[in-house]
Order: sequence, then C-alpha cells, then structure tokens
Amino acid sequence: MTRKASPLAREIARFGGEIISSGGTASFLRDAGLAVTTVEELTGVGSLFGGRVKTLHPRIHGGILFRRDDPADVAAAAAAGIAPIDLVVVNLYPFASALEQRLGQAETIELIDVGGPAMVRAAAKNHRFVAVVTAPEDYERVRRA
Repeated sequence: MTRKASPLAREIARFGGEIISSGGTASFLRDAGLAVTTVEELTGVGSLFGGRVKTLHPRIHGGILFRRDDPADVAAAAAAGIAPIDLVVVNLYPFASALEQRLGQAETIELIDVGGPAMVRAAAKNHRFVAVVTAPEDYERVRRA
C-alpha cells in the first residue's frame, strides 16, 4: 500500500466522506488512524474464490452506477440499501510487469484484476456523478481539488 493514499484518505474523512476499502489497504488506513468500512462490512460477504471476488457486489457497483438525478435509480438504490459512491480510487495491478516475472500460467492468471477495472469502468459510465483516480501520483492533485 502506498503512503500516498493516507493524505487523500484523510482529506476525504475531513470532508465527512466514508472510506470503503478491502484487505491490505483497509488495514493500512486503519493503522494510519482512519475509520474504514471494509468491503466485507458493506456487502455482508467475505472475499470469495481465493480472493477473485471482493468488490463485485450491488452495494459497490450499484453505489457507483446509480444516476443521482434519476428518481427511479434513486428510489431503487434506497430500496436496496445502496449508498452512493462518489469517488473510486483504484490502483490497477501492473500486469505487464507481472508477466516479466515469468510465473507459471496458473499464477499469472490469478494476477489478472477483475474488480478494479470493473469499478473504473462503472465510474467512467457514471462520470457525471463519480470521479475516478487510478494513479497514486494523482492523489495529491485530487486532494487539493
């Protein structure tokens, strides 16, 4: 986990934002003194299939995708207990560098990230309401915005 996440997370918390995170990032941020809701706490489901499924859940993707200006979407989100997610921060795994490690096929396949890109695409689809950050070098710029 990059140290760059902590100042961004602190700024989000300062403005009353809730931080939702998985695994190691959640631990890192908690160790830094921040309140964090884990993905498991939000969804009610732990990591599945050896870590392959964590964020692929309606409370995550619904929170990213529902249109805040569409009364039907807002009502459906409320009925399903889905809160809006307004900022998606994802560090995409550098898969090309993983290939350079020359791991076996099975190990390499497990490094393919599904949830991160899915959240990025969901945020892009709902860009009128959701911002997305995929590079730690952009955290400071976002924090100052």
